[in-house]
Amino acid sequence: MKINKFIKLILFPVIFLTGNIAFAQLNNPVICKIYGSVYLEQDPKKADFKVYLESSEAFADLIVFIQNNRLYADKAGLWYLTESPNIADFRIYITESKKNADFTICYTKTESFAGCPR
Repeated sequence: MKINKFIKLILFPVIFLTGNIAFAQLNNPVICKIYGSVYLEQDPKKADFKVYLESSEAFADLIVFIQNNRLYADKAGLWYLTESPNIADFRIYITESKKNADFTICYTKTESFAGCPR
């Protein structure tokens, strides 16, 4: 009984105050492991993940840098966009509604900024 009170009084505010980024990464740890060749799917039913494109890096669950060479897309957030779904490591559908997304991304122009923000 006392343990439940502890969880409600102490842990809930800690989890709540850490924000959406930590919550999304905690619920779906795969977010920080998405790298390699990515196909932008047109059909949400065929996609591995539905993502929402954030305008700011501060609110994104994953910061993405687009590589020109597939071999260099070897760390979290480094993506090589492929035109063939057959050779893609992941299929991503970009949704216009944040509430329908599994997580959020933001594109960056600097390779060293790519990855999970926390």
